[in-house]
Amino acid sequence: MTSADPTAIPDPWHSLHELLAAMDAEIEQVYLERGLDGVRTRFAYPLIRLAHTGPLTIRELAKSLNRSHSAISQTVAAMRKEGLVTSEPGADARTRRIDLTERGRSLVPFLEAEWRATHQTVAELDGELPYAMTAMVEEVRRALERRSMRQRILHHLVEPPPMGSQG
Repeated sequence: MTSADPTAIPDPWHSLHELLAAMDAEIEQVYLERGLDGVRTRFAYPLIRLAHTGPLTIRELAKSLNRSHSAISQTVAAMRKEGLVTSEPGADARTRRIDLTERGRSLVPFLEAEWRATHQTVAELDGELPYAMTAMVEEVRRALERRSMRQRILHHLVEPPPMGSQG
């Protein structure tokens, strides 16, 4: 006997993912309107950080941004493809030092201005909403500190009987 398809039920994450994607797309539209072809929103944080710190290894950059090594490695590869960063061998064969190219460096003043404008926009939105997004995110974070997502899932998880078992 098969169960009902759980993916047929509306996904509670869908609207959040859709909203975040739409907001990112609008920021990228600002980039395109300024002639910044190939620049993605995920590039702003590492480009700004590198402008202020100088060259970093991928591991150092990931740690400074509180992102995973894998995510930053993928972002660096995409930024390198767009001519925004260089990657040179580090102190040992396992590390690569990432630095801004002239093109990458030239984008930083605009990206810093956009970063500040985006933060002002979020504050403006918070003021228009009955529940501030930033406060709600913080409340969710605190709730998950009290009882993790994993613990909550395990509480609700009902596993099917092992394959081949008789009911």
